[in-house]
Amino acid sequence: MKAYYINRYGKSEVLRSGDLPEPALRDDDVLVQIHAAGVNPLDNKIRNGEFKLLLPYKMPLILGNDLAGVVVRVGARVRRFKVGDEVYARPDDDRIGTFAEFIAIKEDSLALKPTNLTMEDASSIPLVALTAWQTLVEKGKLKKGQKVLIHAGSGGVGTIAIQLARHIGATVATTASAANADMLKGLGADIVIDYKKDDFSIKLKGYDLVIDTQGGDTLKKSLGVLKSGGKLIGIAGPPDPDFGKLRGMNGLVRLVMRLLSYSIRKTARRSGASYSFHFMTANGQQLGEITKLIEAGYIRPVVDRVFPFEETKQALDYVETGRTKGKVVIKVR
Repeated sequence: MKAYYINRYGKSEVLRSGDLPEPALRDDDVLVQIHAAGVNPLDNKIRNGEFKLLLPYKMPLILGNDLAGVVVRVGARVRRFKVGDEVYARPDDDRIGTFAEFIAIKEDSLALKPTNLTMEDASSIPLVALTAWQTLVEKGKLKKGQKVLIHAGSGGVGTIAIQLARHIGATVATTASAANADMLKGLGADIVIDYKKDDFSIKLKGYDLVIDTQGGDTLKKSLGVLKSGGKLIGIAGPPDPDFGKLRGMNGLVRLVMRLLSYSIRKTARRSGASYSFHFMTANGQQLGEITKLIEAGYIRPVVDRVFPFEETKQALDYVETGRTKGKVVIKVR
């Protein structure tokens, strides 16, 4: 099968295209013929080697963390899917590889594709929607009437998280450029802070939850937005000890995580708030709940641009500029 892969970590030039063996199917796997693949900043970070301590991949490594396609074969123990089903998923992070013609994916990580979406639109959803669900609903416990700040609202995670938070019934603030304000208000944002002109930490107070996608100074300043008991959840880092424990990492790596996150965790405690790191996980059941919201019209995809499969490298380069609105998609088939 044709695939885009790397043999070593590095910048854009390490990406290769060529023929690789079709993935082997385990008993609880579904073989999917990929029609479209979403592109995420995570793909470039994995390619660059930024996650090699957290995710020790073997080479050659096919990149890609989002897919929509059609089931072509099922393992012996698979019961929920059959040949011909249209599906979408974020594969488990130790079995990525959606920039290819086929992928073997665990049944539990898969969901039926929303009937009202094209393959391209559906492929833009899984990773960012699962990130939004797990940070807002599962970890953040966001409730109707609460206030949430979602940083970088025009990005892939932001555009979906705003819609989900609005559906929950929260007051939603976000940071973005002024040029994207109308789009984000159309998605459900109540307040859009122009990050080029205004300081969100001065404009916003008394928030229950902040979802940070930026890290660095933005992460630190976000604590000033929270009320006592508020939660700051970072998806850009630094990782915390609980994350290392959850992933079963060795003591040395967990110690490094403890040290990296010590300052922000200590500052959060002093202000009566909490900090935690979240790295989203594949979950077909949660994706099924998201499908219901999409089919009911509460969440819609925001796709910036669709690239042909032959321009996968260009798609990754475009995402790396950091100027995309919503998601970038590769049309594989």
